[in-house]
Amino acid sequence: MSAIVLLKLKQRNFKGIREFTLDTAGSDVNIFGDNATYKTSQFDSFTWLLFDKDSQNKKDFDIKTLDSNNKAFSGLEHEVEGVLSIDGRTKTLRKVYKEKWTKKRGSATDEFTGHETDYFIDEVPVKKTEYTAFVDSIMNEEVFKLLTNPSYFNEVLDWKKRRKTLLEVCGDVSNDDVISGNAALSKLPAILGDRSIEDHRKVIMTKRTNINDEIKKIPIRIDEARRSRPDVAELNSEQISKQLAAVKTHIEAKESELHRIQTGGEISVKETRLREIEGELLQIKNNAQSSSMDRVNSQRQTVSGIQIKLSDLDFEIKQSERSIASKQDIINDNEAKAVKLRTEWSEVNASVLEHVHSEENCPSCGQSLPIEQVTAAFQKAVSDFNLKKSERLSEISTKGKSLKADRERLAAEITDINGRLVEFKEKSSIFSGELLSANEKLNKFQSGIKDVTQDPAYVQKLQEKSAVESEILGLRSASLGSIEQVRDTLSKLRLDADRLEQSRAKMSQIAEIDRRIDSLKDQERELAAEYERLEEELYLTEEFIRTKVSMLESKINSKFKQVKFKLFEQQINGGLDETCEAMIGGVPYSTGLNRAAQMNGGLDIINTLSEHYGIVAPIFIDNAEAVTQLIETKGQQIRLIVSATDKKLRVETKTIQEAI
Repeated sequence: MSAIVLLKLKQRNFKGIREFTLDTAGSDVNIFGDNATYKTSQFDSFTWLLFDKDSQNKKDFDIKTLDSNNKAFSGLEHEVEGVLSIDGRTKTLRKVYKEKWTKKRGSATDEFTGHETDYFIDEVPVKKTEYTAFVDSIMNEEVFKLLTNPSYFNEVLDWKKRRKTLLEVCGDVSNDDVISGNAALSKLPAILGDRSIEDHRKVIMTKRTNINDEIKKIPIRIDEARRSRPDVAELNSEQISKQLAAVKTHIEAKESELHRIQTGGEISVKETRLREIEGELLQIKNNAQSSSMDRVNSQRQTVSGIQIKLSDLDFEIKQSERSIASKQDIINDNEAKAVKLRTEWSEVNASVLEHVHSEENCPSCGQSLPIEQVTAAFQKAVSDFNLKKSERLSEISTKGKSLKADRERLAAEITDINGRLVEFKEKSSIFSGELLSANEKLNKFQSGIKDVTQDPAYVQKLQEKSAVESEILGLRSASLGSIEQVRDTLSKLRLDADRLEQSRAKMSQIAEIDRRIDSLKDQERELAAEYERLEEELYLTEEFIRTKVSMLESKINSKFKQVKFKLFEQQINGGLDETCEAMIGGVPYSTGLNRAAQMNGGLDIINTLSEHYGIVAPIFIDNAEAVTQLIETKGQQIRLIVSATDKKLRVETKTIQEAI
């Protein structure tokens, strides 16, 4: 096991301590002092030396010594040096925190620019990274806190980290061990499948909530269904079906009777003859007008073809005119740009180099420069100006030529389009003349169509048609009274059928509602059975947790002499919540436990953790006066004891007594 012992701890200008050396002689130490005599600062200086933090794990805290106005003394170096015995080898660590003063350029005095820290290992200056790496090689920071502060495990770590640390120290209990240790859990592996206990409990909780919500809704749905049932107290389903069948049979008989009256034999013959006459009239009309209509239809196609050609030409003319106008706009804009370029060219061409003031004195030493150097500088300025002027004139000329080429190209395109436009307009004029002639010819053909109403054969057929229609009307008038009587009977029968259909629909609706209610009751029973199954699974998971916790508590508690750990809380609903609470004599650490028991409990935990990590380290015990008998520890004890009579720190070891 690795052993770390604090031999000496020197402080200079640290948190109000001007200069003090704690010499432990490698043994346990009692440090006595009244309040505000820097007892806790001993622990702070040790943690700062190792980890840049105070004993409360704060990185930003006041290291500097303050004056009576609570302001830091300027220019002081704040130093802590620790001499450690590490497995019998002595190592000295030292840190110096100091102000950084820098003389800025042009300033005669130094200015405060921050702080810096110097690091030393065995008096050898090292970089921060080397210093930190060395400290880490001695002991991990988190492990150091656990092994040097009796309160850290129970008061700083949250319960989840405490639980995790205990499992790392004592080892977890596997699921197989838990299940094999409790016969009641034999069904659990098949239930879990690939899920963990925690995940399966989440699934169960979600399903239970959903099922419970559904079960609550079912009585409401059943009540709604019952209230929607129509009143059929006076209805008989079998009687309704018989009455409806009889009414439908009567309706069919009356419909057949109506059809016979409407389609009497003589009326049917007359209607057949009427259809024949209408066909003969159409044939006479077609024979009289067929040759004239052929000429009219042919001429209409000619007129339509000319109109399509004129429409196409009109589109081409408008498209050409729009293209010419667009290109002319571009030419106009181009010419305006050319005018601006010519003006710009003239201005650039006329520009001359203004007076150039050359530096005649050296900017560094202030002495006069040689005349040839001044002249060369002026000539270079003239050369640069002329070069830039030439490049700008060339650039303007290039743009002007490009604009001119664009204008010439667009002008040529306008000329070409104008030529085509003339052709389009000439063709349009020709087709317009052709359309006028074609329309005149069409009108002539249409006026030549024969009026069939003047044809004697057509007139004779019209007279025959009128006579047949009169005969049919007379026959129908004779049977009108019988038809109305049958129709009235049919209307009454159909009303009876509708009423019976509505009654039968009510009966069907009731049957459907009853089926719905039965289905809801079946669903309620299935949900209740599923809820009971989930309750059983939930109980098994809770029993698993209880068994595992019991096994874990036994395993973990066997590692400690005074402390026992409570790893779960029993809930009102029978469930379990994980926790991690240290218990001493059956009293929880966080409630009702006196300070002496808390300290000894913390030391008991440190002993077990030291055994696990294989390290013993100095243990700082603040307010040690609260304990009459501290338990023995493998690590060195540095006890900080409040003593009203000691206005300065007093140190007691087996061989040393010292004060400041």
